[in-house]
Amino acid sequence: MEQIKLTVLGVPKAQGRHKHFTRGKFSGTYDPSKDKKETFAGILQGQAPETPIDAPIFLELTFFMPRPKAHYGTGSKSEILKDSAPEWHTSKPDGDNLEKFVTDSLNGIYYKDDSLICFVIRKKVYSERPRTEIVLTTL
Repeated sequence: MEQIKLTVLGVPKAQGRHKHFTRGKFSGTYDPSKDKKETFAGILQGQAPETPIDAPIFLELTFFMPRPKAHYGTGSKSEILKDSAPEWHTSKPDGDNLEKFVTDSLNGIYYKDDSLICFVIRKKVYSERPRTEIVLTTL
């Protein structure tokens, strides 16, 4: 069983919806997240295995989202987290779009194809340090 642990600092990114267009008789689609996915993959390229994984994969994703100012006190307590501040991030971006961004970004680099991902655990939580943590484990 092989395990790879990765961390990408910064606010987690979500997969954008593909755009459809028509120019005369030609129609097509493009991925508005393409450049962001290439940047994300580029950050992790140096840690990639020599050959992409070609086995069933268990994927664990934790998205640490930035807290809004409303989670903190005001005035002299502006650095103190309110007791009522939630742990779980339940607003946009959607977890499935965050997951899709990561799996598409790592496709062909860390694993032969994202169809090899058989089991996923995904979490969205608030954090003082926004980041994406990824654990790939072969089954």
